[in-house]
Amino acid sequence: MGKFTKKRGKATPEVSTASLPDIIFMLLFFFMVVTVLRDSELKVTNNVPYATELTKLEKKSLVNYLYIGKPVKKFQAQYGTKPQLQLGDKFSTISDIPLFLEKHRSSLPEKQRPGINSSLRVDGDVTMGIVTDVKQKLRKSGQLKVNYSAKKRPD
Repeated sequence: MGKFTKKRGKATPEVSTASLPDIIFMLLFFFMVVTVLRDSELKVTNNVPYATELTKLEKKSLVNYLYIGKPVKKFQAQYGTKPQLQLGDKFSTISDIPLFLEKHRSSLPEKQRPGINSSLRVDGDVTMGIVTDVKQKLRKSGQLKVNYSAKKRPD
């Protein structure tokens, strides 16, 4: 008669790592596609003032950023040292504000349009003349939700 033996301590097969590089590359491509990079280069100095009472904006996709400050050294030969308005990625005049707002408004769904907010990122050394002009143009353009960006005061 034949002898039957039981295999004791049978080892489990090892996990195959052949598909591991595929998984890593899929994750890499996923994060490359999903990551949002800064959409505009800052061309003006922007040292926002400190404040004590701050609230964080909820949906940043609904915010228009308007930068006001003196041009950085790279652009001072072309634009001078007076405070300038930057909309998006370029220097603009106050009369360009309605078009800038409309471009942003048209890129959003109808439901989200009432929640659009304009955030003024004003350099601390800028006088209020240009800021008042910008606020007047925003008001005439129908943009009534306006806030000022600030940093939290260090304790």
